[in-house]
Amino acid sequence: MAHKVALTGIKPTGTPHVGNYLGAILPGLELAERADCKAYYFVADYHALTGAQDRERLIHETYEVAATWLAFGLDPEKVVFYRQSDVPEIFELAWILACFTPKGFMNKAHAYKAATDRNRDAGEPEDAGVGMGLYTYPVLMAADILIVDADLVPVGKDQVQHVEIARDIAQRINHHYGADALRLPGHSLRAQTAIVPGLDGRKMSKSYGNTLPCFLPTKKLRKTVMRIKTDSTPPEEPKNPDDSVVFGIHRALLDADAEKALAAEYRSGISWGGAKQLLFEELERHLAEPRARYEELMANKPLLDEILESGASKAREVSVPVLARVRDAIGIARR
Repeated sequence: MAHKVALTGIKPTGTPHVGNYLGAILPGLELAERADCKAYYFVADYHALTGAQDRERLIHETYEVAATWLAFGLDPEKVVFYRQSDVPEIFELAWILACFTPKGFMNKAHAYKAATDRNRDAGEPEDAGVGMGLYTYPVLMAADILIVDADLVPVGKDQVQHVEIARDIAQRINHHYGADALRLPGHSLRAQTAIVPGLDGRKMSKSYGNTLPCFLPTKKLRKTVMRIKTDSTPPEEPKNPDDSVVFGIHRALLDADAEKALAAEYRSGISWGGAKQLLFEELERHLAEPRARYEELMANKPLLDEILESGASKAREVSVPVLARVRDAIGIARR
């Protein structure tokens, strides 16, 4: 049976939290189990340079995101798991792609438009603070996709554009040289996941400072859960689960039957302290084993390097011939 190549990129930006786990990691791990796919996962450390330019922070967060995915069950024996910076062919291909990318593509890129919109709203020059890394981000992303002959890139709605740009650039090169130098990728829309609320009721996000980090020690996890925003409804009074931040987080961890039973407890009367204790216990059930594995991995950076470098070797079994194919098409010989 022919396998499709599926690619997932993971940007190392901050300590992973419960919202990341439920919204991105769990769906990403499901891809690894698909029998019809050869799954590639990479830590996008060079992409992180658009915002993370602190040396020690970038090193730490690159290890952190790798350890997180491994701790939650990503099996490097079943998938290709690598660090972007360990595959040099990506960056040579990015330059080739840039030479065939109309500036108009970049002008319409979501991240660039969002930055210029913010500047205009603030009365600043349109391109204030916009580096070329941010501006040409989609070209590097296209190289990530095309260098491994990806067939399929699972994305959210706001990321479809990146795959479309990669496909458009590849088509331009193939058409210009009359060759099938680059495989044309497609995308699959990830199933819409529920928005996980943070401690203050807004969407759980690092930018809001309202997250539940995945790997807090047990006592600190409980203390953080107890800080979740609640109202002043007396303990014995019924509570509407649909209006509760505590329930909003808890429900994301449960199957349909357990969610229904928990909602009934809220409606029959439960103290906020009791509701938070139940949430803490559920989180601890989900996170205790991955936390222990994460701590082992973060204490053994050489093992993380070994895993990522082994994955890069596997990725280069594909990326080297892809780049050779492109170089041959455009007339640049490999010496």
